[in-house]
Amino acid sequence: MTTFEIEPGRLFIGGQWREAADGARTEVVDPSRGAVVTTVAEAGAADVDAAVRAAREAFDSGAWSGLSGRERGRILHRVAELIRENAGELARLESLDVGKPISLCHAVDITNAANDYEHFAALAYSLDGSVRDTPMNALAYTRREPLGVVAAITPFNFPLILAGSKLGPALAAGNTVVHKPADETPLSALYMARLLQKAGVPDGVVNVVTGAGPVAGEALLRHRGVDKVAFTGSTAIGRHVASVAGEALKPVTMELGGNAAHIVFEDADLEKAVGTIIKAFVFNTGQFCMGGPRLLVSRPVYATLLGILAEAVPGVPVGDPRQPETVVGPMAGEKHLKKVEEYIDLARKEGGRIVCGGERLGLDGGYYYQPTVVADLSNDSRVVQEEVFGPVLTVQPFDTEDEAVELANSTPYGLASGIQTQNLARAHRIAGRLQAGIVWINDWAMLDPAVPFGGVKDSGYGREYGPEALDAYTKVKSVVVSLD
Repeated sequence: MTTFEIEPGRLFIGGQWREAADGARTEVVDPSRGAVVTTVAEAGAADVDAAVRAAREAFDSGAWSGLSGRERGRILHRVAELIRENAGELARLESLDVGKPISLCHAVDITNAANDYEHFAALAYSLDGSVRDTPMNALAYTRREPLGVVAAITPFNFPLILAGSKLGPALAAGNTVVHKPADETPLSALYMARLLQKAGVPDGVVNVVTGAGPVAGEALLRHRGVDKVAFTGSTAIGRHVASVAGEALKPVTMELGGNAAHIVFEDADLEKAVGTIIKAFVFNTGQFCMGGPRLLVSRPVYATLLGILAEAVPGVPVGDPRQPETVVGPMAGEKHLKKVEEYIDLARKEGGRIVCGGERLGLDGGYYYQPTVVADLSNDSRVVQEEVFGPVLTVQPFDTEDEAVELANSTPYGLASGIQTQNLARAHRIAGRLQAGIVWINDWAMLDPAVPFGGVKDSGYGREYGPEALDAYTKVKSVVVSLD
């Protein structure tokens, strides 16, 4: 296995690299080997305060918010270009940090991160208000203005993409940002700070504070200088974020947990569907809020599909994420691996049948788990109802459309869903009944910055991507001018 030297990371505040005020540092671990690769500064409350003050000063100065949308857009286009020019280094860091296959980093993470900035650069060009017709003898118009300082708190599973989905619209609208990446996966956030500065983003407009969620994240969340919170993470933490932000009446958008149902009807193209089913639950080692961990199968094809999965899933290449043939890498950390093990133990206790997988893999000292298929669980099983967040697929039969919809909507989550059918009318009919922010038909994880996504129920609220995302990073001001 190839190893890399990663220089220790520091905080990025006001355009300067600095150590934490108390000198604290934390380790970054390569999950494919379980080995420490570097350390980064661990921010405390004083560091967060400095970052928010730098962001506030930059916002109030107008160095960014005072630019025209076209000028901001040009700089964001340059960010996208720099991501593509530095694709090799970014992919290397993301793979090392998260444990995801290098091929996936290039095809998904780098591509989508660049597309994020490019898309919101274009929207920055056309960010405007409107003139309103009224019976008053007055000119009435609206302005869309930036909110101010945005706290962007991102998770461990897609550090680069999910940072771009927040920083892109925040910057396009003219806001300044303090970014707190997940404590396990800070490397691409620190590298992006360099690229943003190189692209021409003024000092203080983007600040990066690395550190623990209960310390740095909590200080950022509670800081009175923050005007808006953008959060992606677990539902449990999301409830806390919403509660704290609500005390200060701060607007919040949050993409939280998911437990999507993938519905296969008897008329589906099973040969094509199998590849999509596997992709939906092993993508990013199952560490994907919009993954498809619950498979609902029409009873006439249930046994056939289970047999196909039993043969196909063990053949999915698992191993060193730096090898191009690898499809499934390690879990992002030991605690994530242990969580999956606990759920599979629970599945056995709840009467589940392990169709394939069901064991950790002792590869290179890393945090690997076999892609696992579980059948014969009841719908009230915790393994069915809760978010496992690993390469685990539960399979349940259904007899009617109504039953399929009822099962699909039976968990507290509502982030994504999928349908496999060749009946176009059925596809649209069922899509309209599913409680989810996005529904995929005959494929999975089709995502583009132009298409909004987000949750309902316990999966959060607000939308990432699309022009809808800008609504969460702007405020509308009305101006009425008397013509008397």
